[in-house]
Amino acid sequence: MKYFLAAITICLFVTSTSAQNVESTIALYADKYPQEKTYLHYDKSSYGAGQTVWFKAYLMSGIMPADESKTFYVDWTDDKGKLLEHGVYPVIQASASGQFDIPANYKGDYIHVKAYTKWMLNFDTAFIYQKDIRVLQPKAPAAANAPKPAVIPTLQFFPEGGDAVAELSNKIAFKANDQWGRPVKIKGVVIDSKGQVIDSLRPRHDGMGFFYILPQSNETYTAKWKDEKGKDYTTPLPVAKKEGITLQVAAAGDKRTVVINSNLAALKTKPTIHVLGTMNQNQAFKVTRDISSGNTRLIIPTADLPTGILTITVFDDQWKPLAERITFVNNNEAIFKPTVNVDHWGLSQRARNKVDIMLPDTMFTNLSISVTDIGIDSDSSDNIISHLLLASEIKGQVYKPAYYFSSTSDTINQHLDLVMLTHGWRRFKWDEVVAGKTPSLIYQRDTSYLSIGGRVYGVNQALFRDAGEIILMIKPMEGQKEGQSLLLPIGTDGTFGDPNVLLFDSVRIYYQLSQKKGFRDASVKFMENLLPPLRNNQAANGLYSQQWDTAGMARNRLLADEAAKLLANAEGKMLDNVVIKSKTKTKVEQMDEKYTSAFFKGDGMQFDITEDPAAMGAMTIFNYLQGRVAGLQITTGGPGGNTSLQWRGGSPQLYLDEMPTEPDQIQSVPVADIAYVKVFRPPFMGGFNGANGAIAVYTRRGGDIKSTPGSGLANEKVVGYSLVKQFYSPNYDSYKKENESRDLRTTLYWNPQLRGGGKDRKVSVTFHNNDISEAFRVVIEGMTGDGRLAHVEYVME
Repeated sequence: MKYFLAAITICLFVTSTSAQNVESTIALYADKYPQEKTYLHYDKSSYGAGQTVWFKAYLMSGIMPADESKTFYVDWTDDKGKLLEHGVYPVIQASASGQFDIPANYKGDYIHVKAYTKWMLNFDTAFIYQKDIRVLQPKAPAAANAPKPAVIPTLQFFPEGGDAVAELSNKIAFKANDQWGRPVKIKGVVIDSKGQVIDSLRPRHDGMGFFYILPQSNETYTAKWKDEKGKDYTTPLPVAKKEGITLQVAAAGDKRTVVINSNLAALKTKPTIHVLGTMNQNQAFKVTRDISSGNTRLIIPTADLPTGILTITVFDDQWKPLAERITFVNNNEAIFKPTVNVDHWGLSQRARNKVDIMLPDTMFTNLSISVTDIGIDSDSSDNIISHLLLASEIKGQVYKPAYYFSSTSDTINQHLDLVMLTHGWRRFKWDEVVAGKTPSLIYQRDTSYLSIGGRVYGVNQALFRDAGEIILMIKPMEGQKEGQSLLLPIGTDGTFGDPNVLLFDSVRIYYQLSQKKGFRDASVKFMENLLPPLRNNQAANGLYSQQWDTAGMARNRLLADEAAKLLANAEGKMLDNVVIKSKTKTKVEQMDEKYTSAFFKGDGMQFDITEDPAAMGAMTIFNYLQGRVAGLQITTGGPGGNTSLQWRGGSPQLYLDEMPTEPDQIQSVPVADIAYVKVFRPPFMGGFNGANGAIAVYTRRGGDIKSTPGSGLANEKVVGYSLVKQFYSPNYDSYKKENESRDLRTTLYWNPQLRGGGKDRKVSVTFHNNDISEAFRVVIEGMTGDGRLAHVEYVME
């Protein structure tokens, strides 16, 4: 693997100041503004409503794994563009994994996926990962026989180098496709304004082709063509410029022949051009040539370049861009090929299978694997190799990009060059590069994982010099047990945080600020660096919608429907057989369940203030507790006076609505606003200082008489990383009652966390068959520590 681009020196003249600007700015782009790209591996190609989409994301920057960004975002939208879920995942070893549960009542045919890091949003969003995933809906007879949407073909022309130039030989590429991006078959001719035929249109691959033309000044040209049904169309060719140059590139093995022609009128000052090659935002070569003869020819060696897209740009002597062309270089070093060996065959019902993945070397390897029923549909049009090396690098949709990596034959290489001719490329804005201007960053890179942090608002800036600390009580959401208390200093800019407290799920945070003047009306915003969902999410457009309606999709749809019926039937039986037996809880037990959480649910003395008439006669809650808790000594100074508490030689910790507080604040709360008090004997292990026990006071909630506004503590739900579930793969080697139902899984195994490397060059996985599969499709994808990519498909039958 080549870690750096080789500098190819062909011919170098005196370097101007502009040339120095270009070189230094490109180097700065590569060092400070490297762009990231991503690819998602899914467990299968299409899903039924209610099923789970499992995915593994791989991130690259240039030719290496992208490990600087630590947070990855995935937006899931319906086929109308409405947001269904905004997923946030930690990036570990240049990858992230997760899942999306399709709603059981989802009626759309597609779900749209948009995946990105915050850093990607600083650059052209046309390069952000997007994909439509098919959702299989039960087909009614009428829908199955409904007429298919009409195909709308379009024809586009792409002069090589960017512009057609009059009086020079031009190579014009073309592409014919429909509204879904699929190629269409056409035939036709190119004619001039007098109707004379100049050349014919002959697509060479997937609707793409090219022809040569010598356009005359003040002449126009038109394509007259027919689609497969014989319908006539007319499309004008781009108007040829009177001044300019043409750039033609021919690939032959490990060389690129570059031919440049000029009508000289384009060269305003002197007949000098600069030819610059860039790759992955790095300079690959630079050549300066005299073109006073009207043309020049270069031979560019490419054997020492990494696999990927090489951009060749021609500038005039003032470094104004005149033409640009991309060409694909494939030196076969970007791919590694694991081998698959079946250690144990078990294709019968519920039998065990063991598969060994053998790695070609000891380099660290990050893999994901899916095993599916071979009878369901599969999408082999794209994979990690074709996406990260090709499709993610150019604008516009590439139809079946995996085809261009199926072999290294001359025919496929020629077809790949048609893709280079018919797709846009603009990683650099050359006027900005020549001026030495770098990108304006809107988003800083997420270089650390999501952790507790925020900012205080509504306070005079000068007060932050002596702001003290903020008290946080972090309460996990329902279903989790542990909580945490933090005491964090507030910085002079109003921020606070603890990078060691990571948020791997959503929590509710209660907070208390200083009671000093100026802080009582302050507010807090948490996790300001967390990126919200992107606006104007693109609606699914059903790419390849007609082509994918196959026998495999019908089987997948049938099995998804059957599995949904089994699940509904099982849930119905469970409800029929459930007998609920319970003991009526006392009022005080109900109060404890309603008000307390986490470590406050432990044993303690409980006082239901709402049911005790004596409480209403107490001046403060401390007066009420005096004499009711053995060993607790309370000295009050009356309203507005100082209050102290002693219990077994020390002061107990006080909490108001489970937030640490001071006696004066609790004493100021009217007893009528208090619903419940819980006293914990020493030691209390749930707070900062519980050696002398704790007293937790709870203000009233709905149903326990309306509380005074503002008596509770401020709190906010804070969203952390999305919960990542583990794929369920049943083990039929031993009896389990939950395995008695029929097994119709179409994804038999999914594991996004396979790791290999070092001395251990073998990675093994074990899975069990379902009740219906007779053969399996195994798909393995991954990336090595030095950026090589792997895609392996293996059939077990």
